[in-house]
Amino acid sequence: MILSPVSDADLDRAFAALADPVRRAIIARLSRGAATVNELAEPFEISKQAVSKHIQVLELAGLVSRTRDAQRRPVHLEAARLEAMTAWIDRYRLVAEQRFRSLDAVLERTAAAPSATDTATTAAPATPAARNTEKEQQS
Repeated sequence: MILSPVSDADLDRAFAALADPVRRAIIARLSRGAATVNELAEPFEISKQAVSKHIQVLELAGLVSRTRDAQRRPVHLEAARLEAMTAWIDRYRLVAEQRFRSLDAVLERTAAAPSATDTATTAAPATPAARNTEKEQQS
């Protein structure tokens, strides 16, 4: 599925809408299926009018839509907008992950390579004077 690009203004509205815990809970509920305002208002200790205002904010952000079904006006989740937001997040997540993988590779190479001081101390043969000093220290 090819997603149409989302403008910065669209992203601003969507992320601002999701900043509120009630609106996130409404989105979570709608992920299980469409619901009416009354059904969406049930778990909250706020008025139905307040829930309606939250739904309006989500609707303006393009995250939900309403349809008419006889006397019912169910609210539906707009998954395409969530997918567009996820794609925007993933783009930057992938860039960050690539940077971390590059850093990990450098650290692994650095850890695997012997250091200059390790090479100097292990490669230099002990002189007779150094061997005598070691023997004296062991005694």
